[in-house]
Amino acid sequence: MTSVTVWNEYRHERDSDVVAEIYPDGIHTVIADALESAGFDTRTATLDEPDHGLTEDVLESTDVLTWWGHAAHEEVREEIVDRVHERVLEGMGLLVLHSGHYSKIFKRLMGTSCSLKWREAAETERLWVVEPSHPIADGIEEYIEIDDAEMYGERFDIPAPDTLVFNSWFEGGEVFRSGCCYRRGNGRVFYFRPGHETYPVYHNEDIQQVLVNGVRWAAPGEGPEPTFGNYEPREEIDLSDDRTVH
Repeated sequence: MTSVTVWNEYRHERDSDVVAEIYPDGIHTVIADALESAGFDTRTATLDEPDHGLTEDVLESTDVLTWWGHAAHEEVREEIVDRVHERVLEGMGLLVLHSGHYSKIFKRLMGTSCSLKWREAAETERLWVVEPSHPIADGIEEYIEIDDAEMYGERFDIPAPDTLVFNSWFEGGEVFRSGCCYRRGNGRVFYFRPGHETYPVYHNEDIQQVLVNGVRWAAPGEGPEPTFGNYEPREEIDLSDDRTVH
């Protein structure tokens, strides 16, 4: 069974009555419940727990980590970012959600500022499926319409995705690359844009289906372990050449 750790900053839900009304037990519990209902072994972790809930043991036993943060990116300790980064390179999947684009871990994996345009106007978003054969789009119609959304607009300062699954159009006229797939080391990374805290986006069944699909796609496979470093030849060759500085 795929093991998922749902990480959430968990600040807005405790500081804002508006957010608490939508997510009384936190954004992480709504996401975790949806993933658990899909058959994943799911647990949660939050910023204010020891090691932000991401101990070495937790990460070692995590197949896919989901990440939601907004107001406290700078409070995430560098050693925890190092720990998550290492696990992604080893093969752990990572789903970065909404304002997690500014998280330390996503910026490190992308190597860019990950900046964008934004606007809060509770406007309509139409999330178009641009790669319908991709497994993350399984069970989704041609588009998902979100009645109230925060606008994110291009330019989104990220590397070109390996695969772009979703592209958003907003009522105000902007567009945005909203479903971006990457490989980093042995790990798979999926950035998914919807999820502003003052709108009930994660209660949307289509959005939950995308998260379920994203976890399935990002989960590590059963392929061979790669080998690195100095390597003995598989065939018999002359090893007498000594022109080396190593």
